[in-house]
Amino acid sequence: MLHREGHTLVGACISRTSMPGMRRLRRLMAACKAPLLGRPDLTQPTVQALLADTRPDLAVSWFWTRRIPPEVIALAPQGGLNVHPSLLPRHRGPDPYFWTILNGETRTGVTVHKITSHYDEGPVVLQRAVDVADGLDAWQLARRLDRPSLEALRDALDGARRGTLSLDGVAQHEPDATAAPRPSDDDCELRWDAPVASVLRRVRAASPEPGAFTAFGDATVVVLKAHASAWKARGFDPGQVLFRDEGLTVVCADGAVVIDAARGDDLDAVVYGEAVGALFPGVARV
Repeated sequence: MLHREGHTLVGACISRTSMPGMRRLRRLMAACKAPLLGRPDLTQPTVQALLADTRPDLAVSWFWTRRIPPEVIALAPQGGLNVHPSLLPRHRGPDPYFWTILNGETRTGVTVHKITSHYDEGPVVLQRAVDVADGLDAWQLARRLDRPSLEALRDALDGARRGTLSLDGVAQHEPDATAAPRPSDDDCELRWDAPVASVLRRVRAASPEPGAFTAFGDATVVVLKAHASAWKARGFDPGQVLFRDEGLTVVCADGAVVIDAARGDDLDAVVYGEAVGALFPGVARV
């Protein structure tokens, strides 16, 4: 993409070499006589020396999964650009998808920012806002942001090449900053004394990995998909598990949810519909 738009590729580092398009990328980099490194350790002096030999003007990162050392960014006179899947400074960190969905936010986006020594804190070069469709899980939201993130990166580079956009960026407004760490077990544990809407957001925020979970007897069940029941569950306590005609149902603070897909905590195969009942042995049908 960048090559076709007039940019010169002097090297590439790939964190996931099994991704689609690798064969085409290998051919392109060979045609450019530029190195292509698969999962390189950017802290190694030999790797840094190889990248220095490419004499880059700008380092560009698109969902690189590890920290890029300052020594690597310093190789490029114009520094480095990264794309982050949130509207920075909101949701700085490795998992903005989880927190966007858990908080019930209806608007998110992508941010092209300068790479600095602190994660996701560099000046903002360009942003694109995106609506969060109702019912998305974390994986679906990530996919929803793929194309806007590529388009934003392309627009930033094209604007810089044409002289219509500065890569210096604008400093982030620190009072608006929020963190988006990887969710802990406490973040992923389902709270049945919460409202239905809150329970369903937690399920979607953690799906498909690490998965929202609940204890049942001595076992742990990971809930991957659920929906609100029309049943009002009057007279039942939050956390009660029942098997009804609509499926395996758990009572919440203001109603109930039906579990549509789940698995055991030991990475068992996912089960769907009525088969979910096998993960809750002894539950009465009502």
